[in-house]
Amino acid sequence: MTVVSIGTSLPEIIVSLAASLHEQRDLAVGTALGSNIINILLILGLAALVRPFTVHSDVLRRELPLMLLVSVVAGSVLYDGQLSRSDGIFLLFLAVLWLLFIVKLARQAERQGTDSLTREQLAELPRDGGLPVAFLWLGIALIIMPVATRMVVDNATVLANYFAISELTMGLTAIAIGTSLPELATAIAGVRKGENDIAVGNIIGANIFNIVIVLGLPALITPGEIDPLAYSRDYSVMLLVSIIFALLCWRRSPQPGRGVGVLLTGGFIVWLAMLYWLSPILVE
Repeated sequence: MTVVSIGTSLPEIIVSLAASLHEQRDLAVGTALGSNIINILLILGLAALVRPFTVHSDVLRRELPLMLLVSVVAGSVLYDGQLSRSDGIFLLFLAVLWLLFIVKLARQAERQGTDSLTREQLAELPRDGGLPVAFLWLGIALIIMPVATRMVVDNATVLANYFAISELTMGLTAIAIGTSLPELATAIAGVRKGENDIAVGNIIGANIFNIVIVLGLPALITPGEIDPLAYSRDYSVMLLVSIIFALLCWRRSPQPGRGVGVLLTGGFIVWLAMLYWLSPILVE
């Protein structure tokens, strides 16, 4: 799950890095919060519409409290309307601790051989090509993605100025939706193959990465003030949907079904409408 989550979160991480290097803190913060909201409302919702599924893995259930804990930590970082360098160091330190923890969990599950997530991951390992092909594709992605991401950030800034909306709102919507496409592909492919734990595990891992890394980078690189709406409006939505997601996964009965999928995707539409009505129009 760690490798998949890193791969699908790479666009958000690179967007955050590019935005931070150009002192666009609100764009990076919006991308982090928006991606977490979209991963649950839109991506999990669409996956549930494709095929109802159940979370079997005990590993995932142990990681859900960590996701909620990290979400609470994000609130403590955002509540004062400032990103400090100490915030960034703390969040990136949490990223290292989480990686060490998840590797330990994965090794334990692999030795026991009884966890459904481990079985699904082993089933997805490539049978041909080996490491040389994997490193080749990784190298190509690392060359192309920064260039494409820089174009995304530049054009997002142009669009935000043209439509007189804030960088925070642009990050929450257009950027977050675009960078969440890998998570969508992973979730849909997972549920169609019956690999439900990979689909859900990727969302958990990506949401943790979005906070500790995507939010940690702007705090470390370009500390300073952020849009107060990031906490008062957007963080509360992210925390609420994270709690709903955890409750759905902790249930032992089949979940989430198509009814839940309709509610989640409907919630995504309501959230977009809320952003439209509550976002201030920038006046030059």
